[in-house]
Amino acid sequence: MKYKGYEALVSLDDEQGIFHGEVINIRDVITFQGQSVSELKQAFIESVEDYLEFCAQRGEEPEKPFSGRFVVRIDPELHKQIYIKAKQEGKSLNTWVSEKLSSGMMNL
Repeated sequence: MKYKGYEALVSLDDEQGIFHGEVINIRDVITFQGQSVSELKQAFIESVEDYLEFCAQRGEEPEKPFSGRFVVRIDPELHKQIYIKAKQEGKSLNTWVSEKLSSGMMNL
């Protein structure tokens, strides 16, 4: 499920007959639950809105879903090899790595 850029993962507690959900694309914890799909969706929306309101009341910026930036530490020799390969293909390091990661995701 998605709402305002926040994405949730949902599971079913079969014994209790209840759906549990958690927002998965931020580090802050936002959870919700419901006994039906419509109740679950409404609880998700309300939980995100509560989170945004809570942040506003505290004068804090809510954590945004992923920015698209992350730092990876690799061996300096590998860094050099990747840089050279990207230049040979006429691409920036970011573009080359992004393309390789995207193609790798297709194989999962």
